[in-house]
Amino acid sequence: MASFNPISLERATKHANAQRLQDIEISHWDLWQNDVVYPYFERMRNEDPVHYAAASRYGPYWSITRFDDIKAVDRNHQVFSSASGISIVDTPPDFQTSSFIAMDQPEHDTQRKTVTPVVAPMNLAKLESVIRARAGSILDGLPRGETFNWVERVSIELTTQMLATLFDFPFDQRRKLTFWSDVGTGGRQSGLVDTAEEARAAMLECLETFTGLWREREHGEVGTDLISMLIHNPETKDMVNRPMEYLGNLLLLIVGGNDTTRNSISGGVYALNRFPEQYEKLRADHSLIPNMVAEIIRWQTPLSHMRRTALRDYELGGKTIRRGDKVVMWYVSGNRDERAFEDADRLIIDRPNARQHVSFGYGIHRCMGNRLAEMQLRVLWEEILARFHTVEVVGEPKRARSNFVRGYTELPVRVHLAH
Repeated sequence: MASFNPISLERATKHANAQRLQDIEISHWDLWQNDVVYPYFERMRNEDPVHYAAASRYGPYWSITRFDDIKAVDRNHQVFSSASGISIVDTPPDFQTSSFIAMDQPEHDTQRKTVTPVVAPMNLAKLESVIRARAGSILDGLPRGETFNWVERVSIELTTQMLATLFDFPFDQRRKLTFWSDVGTGGRQSGLVDTAEEARAAMLECLETFTGLWREREHGEVGTDLISMLIHNPETKDMVNRPMEYLGNLLLLIVGGNDTTRNSISGGVYALNRFPEQYEKLRADHSLIPNMVAEIIRWQTPLSHMRRTALRDYELGGKTIRRGDKVVMWYVSGNRDERAFEDADRLIIDRPNARQHVSFGYGIHRCMGNRLAEMQLRVLWEEILARFHTVEVVGEPKRARSNFVRGYTELPVRVHLAH
């Protein structure tokens, strides 16, 4: 099993404790790419849980870092609006997209209800056998006795196959979905494009491709894929004529159906290697898988934050948030809050309150695909345990350069067959 070097985290802890509290600013990519942001959050939770960063590359913003305060902001959509964007990064004024997650009531519910049937219980039941067959095929095709990248061979492949199914996207072109997802969330920081112009061109290619799929299906029979649902719902049947809204919703569904699940798949393997006694516990009792899935999603927190904008002055934690202020709910901090989760930095697969995490958000914007994500993880781990004694991490992972998606680009592993 790989050894995990804590030196960089130790240095970050010293730096976090030595800084003046008002100077702490945790949006820097390096903190996230090196996975050393936790001591900064710990200090803010303990000393300044509603923290104002007066100067950052994204302008001034409030950091909400405690579990209960995050829930209070997330459920108060009357005061904290999504309409100005959901990321700490403001979108360019000349390339504004919109989607239902970045809408307030009543538009939010109207559009969300259009695509919710794709993750209805009956449809999930049908998808489970598809997920199991694909997971089994992917795992059976993994190399034995050699190191490979788990992210590429398993995490991306399984989630992209399922995303292609949900969109009824051409299966042989499914890796385009991964590309658009990564560029959509990372832009130049994704490492896939060199300039903002190239990132914009990739997004326009996505729009053009899906516009073509819309035109192919708009006069056909009602399908069960996401595009057909938008076409045949009275509230969204003209969305293709509002291209930036269509693109925004496409990216929301692509990222929501891809990035979050794939990074929890990778994060789960990494975490079980970080805490090998939990891997032993899992091998001894496979019935822990469903609870472990929730705990992996808590521990990983695949989307680190969501942003809101205050519609009026509001007091929280003894601080006055002013109308128009940017407010960032750091889900990753809430999920490591010792007030909510004992020994929160550890993966504990039988944690009693694992399902109470805020990784899926809270309130009206709670992730609609949470059950599908959990099912993919559950089925995959059932299939992993049926085949392998250990998925062994043999080197440090490489992480995405992003303060929004807590993702992995590489996770070197070897698989060892079940005894």
